[in-house]
Amino acid sequence: MARPAQTARSERTREALRQAAVVRFLAQGVEETSAEQIAADAGVSLRTFYRHFASKHDLLFADYDAGLQWFRAALAERPPDEPIIESVGEAILARPYDDWAVAKIPALRAQELDPGRIMRHIRQVETDFAEAIEERLAGDAPPAMGTDDRMRITVISRCIAAAVFGAMEVWMLGGDRSLPELRRLTQEALQTLRKGIDDVLQRRLN
Repeated sequence: MARPAQTARSERTREALRQAAVVRFLAQGVEETSAEQIAADAGVSLRTFYRHFASKHDLLFADYDAGLQWFRAALAERPPDEPIIESVGEAILARPYDDWAVAKIPALRAQELDPGRIMRHIRQVETDFAEAIEERLAGDAPPAMGTDDRMRITVISRCIAAAVFGAMEVWMLGGDRSLPELRRLTQEALQTLRKGIDDVLQRRLN
């Protein structure tokens, strides 16, 4: 389904602001960069800037927000009968990542922001990520809240999200912050989770 024109235009504006901010941040630092400069570099007004971001610091998390939107859309396109872990892995890898930004933005966050703020935002994105998976698993006729079936969907969704973000945490703390390494860790994390679930299911059958 084609996206509404306004939504596509809004996404392009957010991406232009994100790229302009990263260039400025790397060149002259976050504190020395103003919202006015970022807006001018992106070719938009300051009013448009604040329509999309509350502050320049929010742009240091724009990669997470954009990635979550892309993930939701890509997950919705996966075949309905595909195993959920495979669907999640394919949806993550479908995004056309910017190798340069993937390597630079985490370093900027670490240099410029309080670790507590970074972790709070990451945890929120992880929660939103899990909710996207839960919506996929629940389908058009979700089990009622408080039932065992709904509990299982919630647990599986949160486990998958934890595996993905655990891989990301290892990647951010490791020496190799390349995009191929991030992909490898994500795939390994999902495969580890798949083996664990399969083992549990196999024991129940025996």
